[in-house]
Amino acid sequence: MSKIPTLLTIVGLTLALTACGSSDSPDATDAAAASSPAAECTASGSLSDSVKVTGDFGAPLEISIDAPLEPTTSQRTVAIEGEGTDTAKEGSIVEMAITVYNAKTDELVQPTTYSTDGASLVIGINDTSTLLPGIVRAANCAVEGDRIVTVSPAADAFTDQGTTGVAAGEPVIFVMDVITVIENVPTQASGADQPAEGGFPTVALADDGAPTITIPATDALTDLKISTLKKGNGGVVTDGASVAVAYTGALWATGETFDSSWGRADYSLFPTNGVIAGFTEALVGQTVGSQVLAVIPPEFGYGEEGTQGISGTDTLVFVIDILAVAGGPEA
Repeated sequence: MSKIPTLLTIVGLTLALTACGSSDSPDATDAAAASSPAAECTASGSLSDSVKVTGDFGAPLEISIDAPLEPTTSQRTVAIEGEGTDTAKEGSIVEMAITVYNAKTDELVQPTTYSTDGASLVIGINDTSTLLPGIVRAANCAVEGDRIVTVSPAADAFTDQGTTGVAAGEPVIFVMDVITVIENVPTQASGADQPAEGGFPTVALADDGAPTITIPATDALTDLKISTLKKGNGGVVTDGASVAVAYTGALWATGETFDSSWGRADYSLFPTNGVIAGFTEALVGQTVGSQVLAVIPPEFGYGEEGTQGISGTDTLVFVIDILAVAGGPEA
């Protein structure tokens, strides 16, 4: 398991939308088999069409629900058609403002602030292991400017566990305003090579961009150190933005790789303020397309308590490819 997400502080909507059902549930398995998140666009239906939403895109909405609604599969209606040119597909990133209702009781479960400081949710269209399947399926095929109304059964939402405002087995309604679609996310940093800095570990790259880290035969650096290996020319990563990265982490003491996204997924997506402090420092202010090398002492990593496989005295070394950024102020 990745060591980065163990430091995530997930609150509010992200916590509410984190997948909480077992993939062994027959209903969930059947639904996933019938409608893979990126296999095809989720079709509209009489239930999603029946939900009437008014209000301007990107502003608080009013909704009329002829509850109770009892969907057997997710239905998706585009209430406002956007004019974006990029279309979400498997591997894309979608930034949205999202509101959640209970489809049985018509009660508001989770409002959105429509904040100018960023969207309420940024997701990757890849699989349904980290977010509710109904959310991923609703965002698939979206374009910027869409307002999408989705009615999902419990199997695509909170299954038999429920959440605050949604009892076990109850269906939900998602209303999402699609702010940004990043259709194609690069698989590795593409920036210009920068001169190597002395005293840092060295990095060799495979043909696919996967790094191998070699630790020097010296004591670990005691300060947080960040070196830019490749300088990209994309957007700047701001504090609070969500960033798609490929990364490898090694221990200075042994040179052992303790975590790597390479070979596991095309990218990992998380907010800059949801990871260890040293990782945040390595991201904020950098540009998309860059590759950075970060040497992170314990006080900027997992602290005196450490975590699985990492002691309270371990200095960490990360190589991070910054592939895309969404959300956050002026991202």
